[in-house]
Amino acid sequence: MKQPTIKAMNQLEQLQAVDFAIVELRLYLDTHPGDAEAQAQLDELAGERLKLKEQVEADFGPLCSSEASRAGQAVSWSEGPWPWQL
Repeated sequence: MKQPTIKAMNQLEQLQAVDFAIVELRLYLDTHPGDAEAQAQLDELAGERLKLKEQVEADFGPLCSSEASRAGQAVSWSEGPWPWQL
């Protein structure tokens, strides 16, 4: 099995950080639904997350098998580290 690269680890770490921030903002907006600034931050992070996810998947393959099946790609998990091993 190939070892994960620094680039792969950094990209996945960025994606995880954005995911965490999105969850926290959603929880905050549950109790502060009128906070336009928080909603704007959430919208910005959602766009950033989409770009990061596309970048990670373009460089290293799908993050989950359901994404690959939607795109019509074969999932070859055995050829490299699994997403959670990065």
